[in-house]
Amino acid sequence: MNNPVLSLNSISKSYHIGRPNQIDVLVDTHFELGSGEIVALVAPSGAGKSTLLHIAGLLDTPDSGSVRLNGEELSTLSDRKRTAIRRNDMGFVYQFHHLLPEFTACENIALPQLANGIPKQDATQRAQELLSLVGLHDRFDHRPAELSGGEQQRVAFCRALANQPQVLLADEPTGNLDQATSDTVFETLIKIVRETGLSALIATHNPELAARMDRTVELRHGKLIAR
Repeated sequence: MNNPVLSLNSISKSYHIGRPNQIDVLVDTHFELGSGEIVALVAPSGAGKSTLLHIAGLLDTPDSGSVRLNGEELSTLSDRKRTAIRRNDMGFVYQFHHLLPEFTACENIALPQLANGIPKQDATQRAQELLSLVGLHDRFDHRPAELSGGEQQRVAFCRALANQPQVLLADEPTGNLDQATSDTVFETLIKIVRETGLSALIATHNPELAARMDRTVELRHGKLIAR
């Protein structure tokens, strides 16, 4: 792969439960994500998918190894610079939408832009454009409690894209939805990733969803294996 957008090199991560017990979650693992590529990350529950995503997204630090974005080493940056990269270059989607209940769909998407110094009018316009992209043009002023589960998750996708990141990291983004809604929401996710030129790493338990991505990697015994 030429010039990967995101690369994990020799990543290891362990957790200690009591003084003598150590759980090795990631063991000298490697991964590269190409420009515009959508990769499925599969593994049983508890195998370390979330840990891998958190390290890739600079939400956690490895015990050893390096994380690079466009060739730039990120692991040794200051907390301030890492926060700036998470805000500007990384988008995150989780199994639960985590929308702020007191704000409308449009406001939930505008907030990360406002935190990034974008003028309110511009932030609102982008929020509306993103909502239209996912078929929610008539839900601008609805609060999360007024939206269905699938609609809430589509708003969460839009929020993840608000600051035009380079990489989208998604942790079981349809895992909390019924099958029909999951299929619809997943199609929406793939559509917006393709149309925006993002690179995406998406953890999923669903083999049918994984098969519709560009390739699949499996986390097994702390290492990533191509499938």
